[in-house]
Amino acid sequence: MKTAQVNASVKLPVELHARLASLAEQRKRSAHSLMVQAIESYVAREEKREAWRREGIVAWEEYQRTGLHLTNDEVLDWLARTAAGEDPEMPECHL
Repeated sequence: MKTAQVNASVKLPVELHARLASLAEQRKRSAHSLMVQAIESYVAREEKREAWRREGIVAWEEYQRTGLHLTNDEVLDWLARTAAGEDPEMPECHL
């Protein structure tokens, strides 16, 4: 089954269009397929970045609400012990 598609018009600078055409020829692919792949990669990366940003906002709001936290030294000590091959318990958050 084919995926539904829509037409989208993109105006490219002349130099970028030439680079795209050259790359498409080298890869023996269509410029269209390269553009679709580039857009898919960009959107996937930005979706992950947005999810990470939202996760940070939720964590900040949780901290603002509860005051629970770990200090930098506590986290660095836990990371160092983990990197050294130990399996330490994650420190407990505190006020």
